[in-house]
Amino acid sequence: MNSSTFSVLFIVFLGITVSLQCWLSSRQLRHVLRHRAAVPAEFAEKISLEAHQKAADYTCTKTRFALFSLFFSVLVLLGFTLLGGLQLLSVNLYRWLGDGMTYQIALLLSFVLITTLLDLPFDLHQQFVIEEKFGFNKMTKSLFFTDMIKNMGIAAAIGLPLVWVVLSLMNRAGDLWWLYAWLVWSGFQLLMMLIFPTWIAPLFNKFTPLTDDNLRERIEALMARVGFASSGLFVMDGSKRSAHGNAYFSGFGKTKRIVFFDTLIERLLPQETEAVLAHELGHFKLKHIIKRMVVMFIMSLGFLALLGYLKQQVWFYTGLGVDPILFSSSNNAMALILFILTLPVFTFVLSPIMAISSRKHEFEADAFAVKHTNADDLVSALVKLYEDNASTLTPDPVHSAFYDSHPPASIRIAHLHQQATLKLAH
Repeated sequence: MNSSTFSVLFIVFLGITVSLQCWLSSRQLRHVLRHRAAVPAEFAEKISLEAHQKAADYTCTKTRFALFSLFFSVLVLLGFTLLGGLQLLSVNLYRWLGDGMTYQIALLLSFVLITTLLDLPFDLHQQFVIEEKFGFNKMTKSLFFTDMIKNMGIAAAIGLPLVWVVLSLMNRAGDLWWLYAWLVWSGFQLLMMLIFPTWIAPLFNKFTPLTDDNLRERIEALMARVGFASSGLFVMDGSKRSAHGNAYFSGFGKTKRIVFFDTLIERLLPQETEAVLAHELGHFKLKHIIKRMVVMFIMSLGFLALLGYLKQQVWFYTGLGVDPILFSSSNNAMALILFILTLPVFTFVLSPIMAISSRKHEFEADAFAVKHTNADDLVSALVKLYEDNASTLTPDPVHSAFYDSHPPASIRIAHLHQQATLKLAH
């Protein structure tokens, strides 16, 4: 392949990706607005018209903002690549620092810093305009920037050594560097699962032991029934950032802990919280998490192998507006950046595959929850969460099938009722 052919291929796939996203977003906007005037019949007694219209407006506002962000990101992508932004950055850093690891680290850091600054206005608008408008934002600007500084510090402390190792492998480990890098990356992912709950998460939120005796007894009985061992039950002060509610478990092995947002505890009844957790435990007991990890590891191995090939092809650089530094290991950082920038362009059309798999797991986890708790409790909990989180009850079916990791509300609740009927029949 020559550079001109790759440039054309890149533009074609970018056009397909952007056109498809615009078409899906327009479908979502039309469908949600078309059903804004009335609550779906199956929710009419549980969701008010005001809440339904708030969810519709929230969905449409986020969709329009996502479209604007998409067009901006396309301009940034083209600016970095075909319009010469990365080439200009690379040339100036190379003149200043010369060949070697320092130049490569500086190139990566500069790229991350520039993209972070370009994304900052969008992050601020999302948090302090959209989330604020619909009553979800609880974060102060001081906390926002404190979080950002903490994230950057953690990323530097953890990410820089990892990047140094990967770049060193790319330089010195021969043609199979990508295999060794994959082993390092996989080990890093497993390590993060171990240290995140007890070392990183507490830097951002306060975790206190669950004090509600009734709820704790319910949860402990549920864990005993399903055979799940946890290092503790905790409540997280999620309300200091957002009014959205959730529950999750994190960690690996002995570090597994169950975490409830304080907003969830305040909103749901104990039996509803138990049902929500049963769903989350279903993901664990049905090995969904392990399956997702295996898929992630396989995909990362394939992508690294692809990068191992691309980094040796001159057309990969020149086709994206960069003149490679011939006969030098200093192309490695540039190859990583170009790969990160362009991979989503060529893989976006595969998004529905992951969404289909995720929705299948959600149905299975719901069935698990119905087996171990009351289906009506899970249904009532979900309805409250749909309302509290302003989740639209009427997404466009095609948009939902392409993007959504969870089934639409009406389909999911119908499935829960079906599972409850089967449970009674047995």
